[in-house]
Order: sequence, then structure tokens, then C-alpha cells
Amino acid sequence: MPGHRTKGFCASAAALALCAVLAGCGGSGESAGGGKVVLRYTWWGNPDRAARTEQAVALFEKQHPDIDVTTSFSGYDAYKQKLATQAAGGDAPDVMQLDYRQIDQYASGGVLLDLAKQKSVLRTSEIDQGLLATGRVDDVQYAIPQGRGTETVVHDVATWKKSGVPLPGGSWTWSQWADAMRALAKKTGKPGGTDPGWSEDAFEVWLRGQGKALYTENGGLGFTADDLTRWWTFTDRLRREGAVSPAEQTTQLDGTVENTPLGRGEATSDNNWDAPSSGYTALVKGGVALAPMPSGEDGTPGQYFKPSMFLGVSSNTGHPKEAAQLVDFMINDRQAAKILGAGRGIPVNETIRDAIGPELKDFDKTIADFQASLDGKLKDPPQAPPSGDNALQTTFQRDYDQVSYARMSPREAAENYVTEAKAELRS
Repeated sequence: MPGHRTKGFCASAAALALCAVLAGCGGSGESAGGGKVVLRYTWWGNPDRAARTEQAVALFEKQHPDIDVTTSFSGYDAYKQKLATQAAGGDAPDVMQLDYRQIDQYASGGVLLDLAKQKSVLRTSEIDQGLLATGRVDDVQYAIPQGRGTETVVHDVATWKKSGVPLPGGSWTWSQWADAMRALAKKTGKPGGTDPGWSEDAFEVWLRGQGKALYTENGGLGFTADDLTRWWTFTDRLRREGAVSPAEQTTQLDGTVENTPLGRGEATSDNNWDAPSSGYTALVKGGVALAPMPSGEDGTPGQYFKPSMFLGVSSNTGHPKEAAQLVDFMINDRQAAKILGAGRGIPVNETIRDAIGPELKDFDKTIADFQASLDGKLKDPPQAPPSGDNALQTTFQRDYDQVSYARMSPREAAENYVTEAKAELRS
């Protein structure tokens, strides 16, 4: 599951499919000297997630002395661009972290391995079957969910308390959230939060709070230009009032918490996913806390639990069994779960989740408690979005940039987006 997203290149499913059949697209697995298998494993995240992952990988290598794992990570936007380029060139890593929005694209592009073929080493019986199904395309298991996450309003506790503005409670509407952002800006002299107008994720929460959706069950657009105009009119007004971050800050977002207004000390809150919000703890001296996303004006919740991220295996790997063993370890090994904590969301293996839950500490416990406070209150997650959505994230950001810099009205930008989105989804 990503945090913030900005502009990034995204290879099309057609290009990926073409690559899968081109001669010369070699497998990604290697064999090291002495007969060891070498696996390439990549993910996105912050330094905390990287440190935990490296520790878990070291444990895997100790348990599997015949396998070496080379690792790499970056912020989400850079990761998405690099993975798209690698996949289009037939050089996808053996094991890769995937977002909900990438699965359809990479599965239909022939990039991912059918993991059901590795069921002898990859166990899935202790994963909720509904959650497991989110990694399927056309009934083929192309990816395994690694954690459960949800969106949140993460905030600087000390600054918020000092302002005298009432702290967020167990629920609030978008109007109440907006009033809080205005009050914080007035009291602190800086924006109350990051402008959510750029975020397709935040827009989806807003839509769902009105009983609508980003996409229909058939993969078409689930909203109108009128809907998007209302959203961008709402966020544009807040930005003009100084209640949320200005354009020059929002357009610097690159998928890392370090470059958010909250991470730079230029805002009091941010809309993000719960797991990557752990990265704020090293940046915000006053400590951070998690609040629910705003609901519709009638109290209808828009946020939902979703697989925070997935693990997939390259269809070109030279070592499918060993790659599946690494996936199995990251999901089903209890020691690995203790090391990884909740940095990728709450564990999906139900036995492990029950076992380590009482042992979670610090921000991992914060995430677990936050999710527990929402249990039974949220609606079912949507189906995985169509492959065109991955490219449309960039279009969404680009069109809102035009609003941010007063080059287009919210209506003009919304109509432009809907036109392009419909064309993308038909292609």
C-alpha cells in the first residue's frame, strides 16, 4: 500500500504483454558462486521499513543457506517508475512488492507468476479468503496480500493540542474536518493539513461517503464530472483560504513522508495510509496520532480496510520455488512477523496476527489499536481497480495541478479528467 503519490511514468499493460513474448526477455533469477540461488527482492517504503525488512531477510537467509537475497527499496513514486521500466524490459525482480492498483496491470501484462503452482511451498490457508481473493485476476492467484491497512488523518499531537483546537474524535464529517483545518491554520500560522485535492485515494473516500465509487463493477468510471467538480471546488477553496497546503508544497510530494508538509513541519496533519505513517515518528518531535478519515455528511464511512500491499513473483524468474519460499516466509513466519511489526499493515496470517498482537509496541501498537477502533464500522472494500487506474493516478494529479495554479477552474479540470479517464479505461 502506497503513501503519497505524484507524477510517474507507468508502462501500459499492452507494453508489458508484448515484453512477455519478445525473444531475449531473460529471467530475473541468478545463481551465485558455490551453487547458491540469488533472488532479487524489491519494495517501497521508508527507512524504518527498510531496516526491518533487511533484518527479516537476514533471518530467511539463515534458514535457507542455499539462497542469497539482494534487496532494494525507494519511495513509492520512484519505485513505481523503476518497476514499470523493469517489467517492460523483461527484467522484473524475482519477488516484488505490489500495490492494489498494480495487480491487474501486471497480471494482464504477463509479468506475474501463477502462485497456485507453488502451493507446496506457499501456504495460504490461514489468510482470510476474502482478503486472499483480492490478489486474483480471472481466478488466478497472482499476488498474496502482506498486510491489512486503512487511510488515516495522521497529525502532530503536540501542535494540535497547543493550538486549543479540539482533537479529532472517533468520527467526523468532511465539513467538520475542513473547519478543523481552518481553525488550525488560524491558530498555528501554517496550513492545518496537506491539500487532499491531489489524492485519488482521498477522493475515493469522499465518493464512498456519498454511496458512490471510483469504478463500476465492469471497470468503468463510477462518478461524473459533476462529482469531481464538487470535490475540487471544496479543496480549492480550502487551499485559497490557507487551510491546507499551497500548490508549491503539494507539487513536491514524491511518495515519501519526508517530503510531505507534515514531515517538513509545514502543516499539522496529513492524509496517509496507517502503515507508512510510522515514518512520521522520526520527523515530528511532538509525536503523532491517527484519526479516522472524514465520513459523508450523513455519517456514511468512506474509508475501508484493504490489503496494504501484496507480494508477487516474476513470471520470468529462474527460481520460482525459492521465490515462493521467500513470499511464504514474509507472510507466514512468526519470527519474521515480529521483526516486521505493523510497518506493512497488520499481518494477514490470522494465527500470527492473534499471537503477536499483544506483543506489538510503540507505533505498531498505535496502528493495531487504530484498526481495532474501526472494526465493524467500515463497508466492504471495492474490487481491485482496472489496470488503467495506475496511469490515471498521474492524470488526476496533473489535472489538479492546473487547479492549484489557477490555470483551470475545477469544472474545466474535472471535465478534462473524465474525458481522459473514459478513453484510458476503454483502451
